Amino acid sequence: QVQLVESGGGLVQAGGSLRLSCAASGRTFDGYYMAWFRQAPGKEREFVAAIGWSGGGTYYADSVKGRFTISRDNRKSTVYLQLSSLRPEDTAVYYCAAKYRVYSVVADGYPYWGQGTQVTVSS
Repeated sequence: QVQLVESGGGLVQAGGSLRLSCAASGRTFDGYYMAWFRQAPGKEREFVAAIGWSGGGTYYADSVKGRFTISRDNRKSTVYLQLSSLRPEDTAVYYCAAKYRVYSVVADGYPYWGQGTQVTVSS
């Protein structure tokens, strides 16, 4: 089992920045692809970004490319999502997810999830 705990969400004005963190525990962090998804009210959960276990491969949804940056610190078993140039349409609950060895943009492909952290962007 892998336990994931997100933090760092909050209320920010459009154009502002936030950094989300996801701390993992329970199993070795190495070998897991880590991803961020988000879900806005009334919408399906959507892929935001993912990073390979070594940190060498990163993947982004087109809607956040150039504005968000995913990174990880395997020594701290933590993955980060830097959100910049935030827009009101970025408002959602952001979830951290983990999947062993295989990358996916589909939420159903990830067996481990955090509880989510709310990001609200005001216009």
